[in-house]
Amino acid sequence: MEPVEINAGAWYLLPLRPEEWVTDFCYRWAVCEPTTGVPLAEVMLNPRSGTVTSLAQPGQDNAAAAASESVRRFAAGLNDPTAPTRWPSSGP
Repeated sequence: MEPVEINAGAWYLLPLRPEEWVTDFCYRWAVCEPTTGVPLAEVMLNPRSGTVTSLAQPGQDNAAAAASESVRRFAAGLNDPTAPTRWPSSGP
């Protein structure tokens, strides 16, 4: 999958480590303040399991939580059979 940017309302998610996206190993985003671009957190999606995890800078738990929810919606869209791109929800 090609890396994608996500607008999470008060934060903007910029893709990190594009080589992992190509292998579908892990999708990562920097959670940035939209006007300054300062990274406040990182959110990771395991495309095989659908697990979303995050790491926040001190005092930035709200940014990580909002970004994690946006990534969960992104993942749900990928698992939607009408979406253009899907990954397996089960199997080896």
